[in-house]
Amino acid sequence: MDLSLKVESFSQDRRDWLGSAHGTDAPVSVTLDVAKFTKATHYPDGYLKSGIPLGKVTASGLYGPYDGAASDGRQTAVGFLFTAQDVDARRVASTKVVGSMLIHCFIREAKLPVTIDADGKADVAGRIIFV
Repeated sequence: MDLSLKVESFSQDRRDWLGSAHGTDAPVSVTLDVAKFTKATHYPDGYLKSGIPLGKVTASGLYGPYDGAASDGRQTAVGFLFTAQDVDARRVASTKVVGSMLIHCFIREAKLPVTIDADGKADVAGRIIFV
């Protein structure tokens, strides 16, 4: 039995990027490929921030950050990460984590944790409204 003192820190998930609660009642479950995310950009604190635009990797069916310059399927935006996901739990690096994705909602673009370009916004036009 290990009785040593352990310290865990928790962070509040910021969702000020949501324009309203519309669509938050029906997120889609997705599996994220952590290797596709950049630590300094997407999870500097050990968790993927909610609001990251996502694309689907064609070969694996896993999801990664939308990247208009990618050629693996992630060049097409399909939704936004709804909840922050711990990818550095107990310092054990995960390669895949399950998360939730919004595919229909209102988004305050200026509050997103990373930017999305015009092509990415066009990919989700009609399902996601930027305010």
